[in-house]
Amino acid sequence: KLTLISLSVLPLLLYAGYLFKEKVRISFEDVRTQVAKLNTFVQEHIQGMQIVQIFNRTEQEYKKFQVINAEHRDANIRSILYYSVFFPVVEIISAISIALIVWFGSKDIMQGEASVGVITAFILYINLLFRPIRQLADRFNTMQMGIVAAERIFKLTDEKENIEPSGNIKLNKIKGEIVFKNVWFGYKPDEPVLKDISFTLQQGMNLAIVGATGAGKSSVINLLSRFYEIDKGEIFLDGYNIKDLDIKDVRSKMAVVLQDVFLFSGSVMDNIKLNNKSITDDHVIAISKHLGAHDFIMQLPNGYNQNVQERGTTLSVGQRQLISFVRAMVINPSVLILDEATSSVDNETEEVIQNAIATMMHNRTSIIIAHRLSTIQHAHEILVLDKGMLVERGSHAQLLTISNGYYKKLYELQFAALNKV
Repeated sequence: KLTLISLSVLPLLLYAGYLFKEKVRISFEDVRTQVAKLNTFVQEHIQGMQIVQIFNRTEQEYKKFQVINAEHRDANIRSILYYSVFFPVVEIISAISIALIVWFGSKDIMQGEASVGVITAFILYINLLFRPIRQLADRFNTMQMGIVAAERIFKLTDEKENIEPSGNIKLNKIKGEIVFKNVWFGYKPDEPVLKDISFTLQQGMNLAIVGATGAGKSSVINLLSRFYEIDKGEIFLDGYNIKDLDIKDVRSKMAVVLQDVFLFSGSVMDNIKLNNKSITDDHVIAISKHLGAHDFIMQLPNGYNQNVQERGTTLSVGQRQLISFVRAMVINPSVLILDEATSSVDNETEEVIQNAIATMMHNRTSIIIAHRLSTIQHAHEILVLDKGMLVERGSHAQLLTISNGYYKKLYELQFAALNKV
């Protein structure tokens, strides 16, 4: 009888535990969300501090920070509140259990059905029963915080890749023959950014792709680099369907130079090698001299050992671009891809880069995406994209002969603007 009475509070304890578990989990999820918002805001505004100051938005952004910080504070207060309530609830339930034993036990003692020793033993047993429960309640918030953090990590690790690696063919050397055959692709369903694109790039030839922003130029590079899977059509590399080739092997034989160069925290040499042990310092220096980057690197206080901050903020745009060229060429790629690689550099630096590009593309399959038509006039073939469709193709001279042609209009607009300047 006394056993049933002492255990009668367990359903209440289980219900309280379930209720608080859900409340605490929701509150900690809110805390992690607010922490992410706060960290993102701080990181963005530290990096973009110059923009905030230039446009005189310091006070407005500070007020926005106060709102985010207040939301973060309130989320923490709610989580602490739930935890601070749960522990006393466990104590109250324990006290109720003891009170019931004392109440009914007193009646049994008076009726001679139980002794004082038995009642005392039951009270001690209840304290022993609730001791681990109290310890669990004391660590309840830590457990829930760990569960919420683990769920966020697992959500990230369980995220499916854009493509499922299925090919295992490795090529000793890529010649560089690229074929796009009726390729359709879109980042979202039913919203194609490339529509029925077909072209062939022979080994050692260079191809330029031009078009307005959003025409699909960079999407061609993303598909060739295997960052996304095509919706329809086929892409061939040296006669092999690119889906059948090993992704890492394909990427190891390509070099891509982007407009927005990313440099890691570390030395210039480390950013060029990217921890590739097969690349020697002498090889890096030789390539740097070949591309005209050696002189500016040696002007840095520590030369190739000069540490650069995250994203290379201590270097100019042109200097970062030259480093990215060296990084691309030290692996001696079979296919070279330049995605708006010279659009952000000054004329003097562009001249240095253009001279190096001409040498790099000699007998090497190359794809150039450019806004400046002056940089692609010597390309073997130029593809003109408009709203995801291939509207014109040919050499620079051939495209200029097309009456009312898209490329001709772009060319005339750019050089008319230059003449005005």
